[in-house]
Amino acid sequence: MSESGDLVETSEPRDLVVVGAGPAGMAAAATALDGGLRVVLVDSGAALGGQFWRHPPPLAQAAVPTADLHHGLGVYRELCARLAAHERTGRLALLLNHPVWTTAREDDGFTVHAVDRSRAPEERTVVLRAPALLVATGAYDRQLPFPGWDLPGVLTAGGLQALLKGGGAVAGRRVVLGGTGPFLLPVAAALAARGAEVVAVCEAAAPSAWLRHPAALLRNPAKWAEAARYAGTLARHRIPVRTRTAIIGAEAEEEEGRAEGQAEGQSGVGGGAQGRVAFVRTASLDADGNPLPGTERRIAADTVGVGWGFVPQLDLLLPLGCDLADAGDGTMAAAVDDGQRTTVPGLYTAGETCGVGGAALAVSEGRVAAVSVLADLSAPGLPNARRLAAERRSVTRHRAFARAMARAHPLPPAWPAWLTDDTPVCRCEEVTAGAVRSARADDAAADHRQVKQLTRAGMGWCQGRMCGPAVHCLVTRDQPYAPAERLIATPVTLGALADADASPPGPPLDPAPAPDLAPAPASDPT
Repeated sequence: MSESGDLVETSEPRDLVVVGAGPAGMAAAATALDGGLRVVLVDSGAALGGQFWRHPPPLAQAAVPTADLHHGLGVYRELCARLAAHERTGRLALLLNHPVWTTAREDDGFTVHAVDRSRAPEERTVVLRAPALLVATGAYDRQLPFPGWDLPGVLTAGGLQALLKGGGAVAGRRVVLGGTGPFLLPVAAALAARGAEVVAVCEAAAPSAWLRHPAALLRNPAKWAEAARYAGTLARHRIPVRTRTAIIGAEAEEEEGRAEGQAEGQSGVGGGAQGRVAFVRTASLDADGNPLPGTERRIAADTVGVGWGFVPQLDLLLPLGCDLADAGDGTMAAAVDDGQRTTVPGLYTAGETCGVGGAALAVSEGRVAAVSVLADLSAPGLPNARRLAAERRSVTRHRAFARAMARAHPLPPAWPAWLTDDTPVCRCEEVTAGAVRSARADDAAADHRQVKQLTRAGMGWCQGRMCGPAVHCLVTRDQPYAPAERLIATPVTLGALADADASPPGPPLDPAPAPDLAPAPASDPT
């Protein structure tokens, strides 16, 4: 909240609010603007692109070259240029550094509550209103706990890539990657290209699983070309990819002083203080994911990156009553029709909120969603039928590939066998696997929501985003994971909450000016 307690509203009526400025949101906003709508594009980040087209801050872009980490930069630049043109005409209001913390349905559309943090530490409450709302908030890393996953130096695979894209930073010198899915390959390639020694990539699935889905592979040759490029990079750097293998534990060397104290009989809680990760334990897996006896390895490493796919970010959709559907990868996603309409009239969504499938799919879904908005609002600028049909074919093709990917890279059913009872599952609240198992005993807890009530798992800072999928899997395997509904989607100050109920003081004010849309010059690797 600003010192004067201002509550800010956009001064011009808008037709559409798009939340999320990643591939799906950018494509949706550009298409809607081209069709004649007045659009607000709002995002918590400091620049366009979301996580996929993440860039360093403008002042650091020249010193931190990251162009080789991005794909589809031609599409990114084209979208940036279109959005910049519409911003100059006033049809686009771009609000960056504006996290949206809740949304609400009104008689005439939707109200979106955000916080302007573009002038930190000053903070202002922003209220956006429009008859149509399009949510394109993406997804976040899914994690499975293992002994030692809470050690310094253990990161998500997405976190490692975010450090590279956002600042050119390599998290460690000797890295082991593990989990499942193609996302591990670009992370390994990028780390190796910047000087890190990637000791191994541990893929829990078997490559032969892809042979059961030949149609999806044949219809997406670009995916194979991309995989071949990564394979070539890994081969040049002599990085082994160990299939049917998982990281089942991480260890840290004891701090020297604490180790000497224990040698003199000065014991400490938990056997001594732990420093950064120093070793990783891996094992080959059987068909169910059980570690095979005699296959365990202990590998020296100062950094571990783990990724088990992604979870759709549904925080803004659930409170609006949006129905969900099984995404096929162990998670629930927003249910949409062939025009990206949700089950709530006037509410649309595109990209990873509909199920994880990659940037190309997100861009096509964003365009299709915007066409639906144009049609539903009777806007004059609908694209021609041939172009729309092509985008819908693209969505169908990429969604089929995403489903095949989910079946080829499932979570190992027996992964809970890797956990000891004292393994932390919820790191925020220090809830162990043993506590979750006890809550599950005698059917006391049927899902992660009831485990939360019994153990506090999911009540910490991340609100269950990190531990929720794992707790759900520990309790039940019969249903895909659906996150709990949260009326507040992101941390927000009490001042912003108080202002949300206040009436705008006087005439509405213009939002803070947005940064320049033009991306820094970079070479397109694609």
